[in-house]
Amino acid sequence: MAEKLLELKHVTKKFSGVTALDDVSLDIEKGELLTLVGENGAGKSTLIKVITGAHEPTSGELWFEGRKIEHNTPSLAKQLGIGVIYQELNLMPQLTVVENIFFGKELKKGLVLDKKAMLEKCRTMIAELGVHIDAQERVSNLSIAEQQIIEIVKAVSEDIKFLIMDEPTAPLTNNEIEKMFEIIAKLRKKGVSILYISHRLEEVFQLADRACVLRDGKHIITLPISEIDKAGLIRYMVGRELGQDYPEREKELGDEVLRVEALTNRRVKHCSVSVRAGEIVGFAGLVGAGRTELARAIFGADPVSGGKVYLRGKELKIHCPQDAIRCGIGLITEDRKNQGLLLNKGIDFNTVYASMERVSHAGVIRSKEEKAMAKKYMDAMNIKAWSPSQKTGTLSGGNQQKVVLAKWLATNSEVLIFDEPTRGIDVGAKAEIYQLMRQLADEGKAIIMISSEMPELIGMSDRIMVMRDGEIMGELSRQEVTQEKILTLATE
Repeated sequence: MAEKLLELKHVTKKFSGVTALDDVSLDIEKGELLTLVGENGAGKSTLIKVITGAHEPTSGELWFEGRKIEHNTPSLAKQLGIGVIYQELNLMPQLTVVENIFFGKELKKGLVLDKKAMLEKCRTMIAELGVHIDAQERVSNLSIAEQQIIEIVKAVSEDIKFLIMDEPTAPLTNNEIEKMFEIIAKLRKKGVSILYISHRLEEVFQLADRACVLRDGKHIITLPISEIDKAGLIRYMVGRELGQDYPEREKELGDEVLRVEALTNRRVKHCSVSVRAGEIVGFAGLVGAGRTELARAIFGADPVSGGKVYLRGKELKIHCPQDAIRCGIGLITEDRKNQGLLLNKGIDFNTVYASMERVSHAGVIRSKEEKAMAKKYMDAMNIKAWSPSQKTGTLSGGNQQKVVLAKWLATNSEVLIFDEPTRGIDVGAKAEIYQLMRQLADEGKAIIMISSEMPELIGMSDRIMVMRDGEIMGELSRQEVTQEKILTLATE
């Protein structure tokens, strides 16, 4: 029999009487890739924190290399050879790439830092991923996808035996994902065990030896990936059948709502696009193509040097996000934790703070109306929480994303820009968000959707604009679009 590296035996974890993990048992063998799947709120993040020593289980046991681990801590887990790549970034933005990767494990020549050796090693590790990132660049200047790649380099540079990968490919393009898979294969050949968490089920079937399903904090089933198909796995995850992935448009398109003409700044060049009422216009492109930068320019988050923005034929003067909000434009950012939410505030405050005038008088929030509005969107969007006052920082990733969406729905914006709307979200929540986006479009909203997931772009968009190096390279209709055509425009 294969040797077990890690075992969880009947682990339960409770927070203030709420059970996050309920008698969960699992094991993983040396060199195995076990995928952990489940909807947001299923208990995956709590399980990770038990393994890495961030949480002490209420009951149950953790075994590693045949030895029972008493009172696990993050430092002990690291000593054991347990590494983790979290879904949310854990870098120091004020430091450079090389400083982040070698922080706490600097190479020295005698008593002096060997900066040359660290720089060369850093450049080698980045090159192995097949990406072009300057090792001496400050992390704060990198895109979200580039920062995620640095997290990966940082993790695999450790001498690890067991690696937890929590949504590692969420912000990556197809080419970068393939490089990631090559690194995973190399690690497995060296005997490293991997616990892989992903909502992209195609990855699960491509990589995993076995799948472990959690639902509502309980272990549902663990079985070889060869013994189940996608539909069966989804049934275990959500406890129900899901409808078709992408809802069809039910109403005809209306008049033009948004028109952008030759918008230009240091990251985007002469970009023009129009969006009609009821239309979803997708934006495709590789990392660094300028999609997010264009969205930020429209929204007033980044300064522009030229171009115009019109809403229903009227030119807008947008100098900051507050101007955009007053004009009826909302931006659901790709970085929900740093740009989309106030994590130390409740769901209620996060829901209303972009439309505060609706629930306040003379600068004072009417608490009853605030909570009523939050409860309305919690129910409408199936946000799983104890109460409207629960802090958003304690919610799962998918529920946090729903709170971001609720905030912009509360503003009743005419134009909604969705930047990676389903990043890190499970299949059940994805279906809900797709349905919500289509419902908003059918109600007459004009929607721009930026996504790195090709099937999502093709399935949801009425038209797709393809960007490269800050420019719009072409437009594809729903009838003519294919992945090959998108990649051709994005790379040639």
